[in-house]
Amino acid sequence: MNLSADRLKAFDRSVKNKFDVYNSLFLNLPTGKIQHVGILIPLLHRVAEQGLADGREPVEILDNFFETHTEISTEKDRIEFMFNVIQYVERQVVLFDSVEDAAFPYLQGLSDELNLRDFIRSQGSEDQAMDIYETLSTFSARLVLTAHPTQFYPQPVLDIISSLRSMIMNDELNDIDQTLQQLGMTSLLNAKKPTPFQEAQNLIYYLKYVYYDAIGELYAKIKHSVSNETFENPNIIKLGFWPGGDRDGNPFVTSDTTLEVADDLRMSLMKCYYWDIKKLAQKLTFRDIDEIISKLRLKLYDLSYKKDRTISYEEIINSLQDVRTILISEYNSLYLDELDLFIDKVKIFKTHFATLDIRQDHSAHRDAINEILRVNGRIKKDLSELPEEILLDILTEQELRVKTSQFADESIKETIKTISELALIQRKNGEEGCNRYIISHAEDQYSVLFVFALLRWIWGETFTMDIIPLFESMVGMQSSETIMGKLLTNRAYRDHVKRRGDRQTVMLGFSDGTKDGGYLQANWSIFKTKEGLSKVCSQLGIKAIFFDGRGGPPARGGGKTSRFYASQSNQISNHEIQLTIQGQTITSRYGTKEHFTYNCEQLMTAGLSNRLFKQKSRVTDDQRALMEILAKLSHAKYLSLKNHPLFIPYLENKGTLKYYAEANIGSRPDSRNPSAHLNLEDLRAIPFVGSWSQMKQNVPGYFGIGAALKEIADQGQLSQLQQLFNTMPFFKALILNSMMSLFKCYFELTAYFAKDKTYGDFWKILHDEYQLSKEMTLLVSGYQELMEEEPASKRSINIRKQIVLPLLLIQQVALQKIEQKSEWISSYEKIVQRSLYGNINASRNSA
Repeated sequence: MNLSADRLKAFDRSVKNKFDVYNSLFLNLPTGKIQHVGILIPLLHRVAEQGLADGREPVEILDNFFETHTEISTEKDRIEFMFNVIQYVERQVVLFDSVEDAAFPYLQGLSDELNLRDFIRSQGSEDQAMDIYETLSTFSARLVLTAHPTQFYPQPVLDIISSLRSMIMNDELNDIDQTLQQLGMTSLLNAKKPTPFQEAQNLIYYLKYVYYDAIGELYAKIKHSVSNETFENPNIIKLGFWPGGDRDGNPFVTSDTTLEVADDLRMSLMKCYYWDIKKLAQKLTFRDIDEIISKLRLKLYDLSYKKDRTISYEEIINSLQDVRTILISEYNSLYLDELDLFIDKVKIFKTHFATLDIRQDHSAHRDAINEILRVNGRIKKDLSELPEEILLDILTEQELRVKTSQFADESIKETIKTISELALIQRKNGEEGCNRYIISHAEDQYSVLFVFALLRWIWGETFTMDIIPLFESMVGMQSSETIMGKLLTNRAYRDHVKRRGDRQTVMLGFSDGTKDGGYLQANWSIFKTKEGLSKVCSQLGIKAIFFDGRGGPPARGGGKTSRFYASQSNQISNHEIQLTIQGQTITSRYGTKEHFTYNCEQLMTAGLSNRLFKQKSRVTDDQRALMEILAKLSHAKYLSLKNHPLFIPYLENKGTLKYYAEANIGSRPDSRNPSAHLNLEDLRAIPFVGSWSQMKQNVPGYFGIGAALKEIADQGQLSQLQQLFNTMPFFKALILNSMMSLFKCYFELTAYFAKDKTYGDFWKILHDEYQLSKEMTLLVSGYQELMEEEPASKRSINIRKQIVLPLLLIQQVALQKIEQKSEWISSYEKIVQRSLYGNINASRNSA
């Protein structure tokens, strides 16, 4: 039996079967006024599945269910039943998450993917081992936590999930039963929209209770794996943090918020240090040592609770190094391993825990520069008055006095105040506490130079911040080489980059890229942009560092992350891996120590293999030519859909788009310009992709691929496409990720749209491309079914589909009732809003 079959059997035994047992307990829990709701849910699932397969409308299916299988007759009672079903399904998702997480360590052992130690040992020769050692000594992976609401649980629910996972691992049936009852009575929802600070606290939970120990232990494991006592690279895993710093389109993130989050990050780290040193103090009870430990312990305790108290990294590390010296020389190195583990944690996290990134839209900086130059008499009204050479000279060479008191406009004052207070964060948390400024919608050199000028004028010439342009639109990516070429040959900016270690970080956004250009075109554009920028930087003696804004589902750059990084070409700089992790990616891939360690190791082995075996990742001219044609064909097909007059109205009127803004999911508005008429450019990628997911159509994850592949195949080049799949890892990764999007589709749910007078033909366009994409990806890959290489993941997705089907049916019923202007319309709108949560959370395995 092959490994995949073994893993599938193990999955059924340790996940599916256990879930069935615990779910049977859960379905018997009482809820609300209507009895036996839990018992009716499996029946509702069967009725829904059969009815949708027969092409019946959701309202008809549910009406028939009530009349045939229940005595629930009034509209009021039926609505209450629907709410109860939603509550059950939400909790079933939590239960399944817990069961799957509990099984992960066991299932991981059946994976054919190498951990870092096995990867190192598989290389064989001493020269290869030395190459790995040298590469690991300079390699780094930065995981940046974002608050993007693609999965969310309040902290009490996170605690319940953690408890359930532990109980399930130990088969503690009675405790599981009680905890399920607790879960049944605990709200899974936020009573109101979270503030940015609350979002930050939810993620700091993971920093304190998962990543602090996981990263320390992973680093110790890496040091042991390389078998070299001189190995030292505490930057091999770095953490970034966006909540409280990401103000792009979020008016609720202020400079005060940023300071508050920075303080909480530092104080949370001091708590972790205090817990560790308290344990060490119980072992290091020796003369001369205990006094040092005691003093440091008291300081850390104080620092854990007082915002105005700080400590330098040097003070902590020097005290610990003094302890280490005495321990070795006088006490036979007793408990040295425990001390070294703590010292390494301090070297990794210093006094910041995670680097707080600042992100803002280009337009905010333009407005600030415009007003500063107007107040200083350089322009009368607008920057367009200045010739380019004069504007460049002002931005890069001239000194201006900038203080918030000079301005009346609150948004201008806030931009200036934010930049001025970044220096305070560095003084309190260390430079790494906040030294990256990211600019959204970077489409010209001024997007960087405006921030460069603001930092110079507010901080001074030698400011300690990396300026990171975010290229996310097709226009931005196409212009990126020209933009960065101008910037990096500008004397003043080049001097700044030299002070920053001759490293230039560039962020590339998958989410908005896919929304703008479609799945295949966006991903191929990002690939080419990386190659082009790598060349530009290399020619100027600069290391290009790429920061990937990856979301959870494949439509937002998700999919199998290690496969993505292993598929990069030999022309793409690979000095460091940087990526955002968010929502379901955090909980599903990095939510436990076991998950975190495994997926970090996969990232490192992918980066190592790409750097060590560059020749294997060479892309030929023929492959490039074929990819270029596919991308253009796919883009044309996607543009025809995006430009269709019903594209946005379909999402607004037949989907759940308008309800995202009403749900208490995240602090950020769904549109960058909420007061304006909705357009695709202002619409956030999360509600855009999420709305397609709620309808189980997943359009951004495949649309255009089928049409592109068919056109090439019809030209007699099917064998070339098949060869491309088998020889170009990047193309294969794209197709496999798209297969996941296709597999998660369920057009039966909305098949009744085909009869709609307004939207019927539009739905058929979507359905036809779905069928064609499924047919062509199977033909090109040679697979018999979607996700053929990942049977366990496929089984997980299927179980989740079954769990949420009753919820999806109810969502569609509510949308129909709203369209029919039911007298209970407000209740049905609440049903749609509530139904979003369970379906979003159930999609955690899309990463």
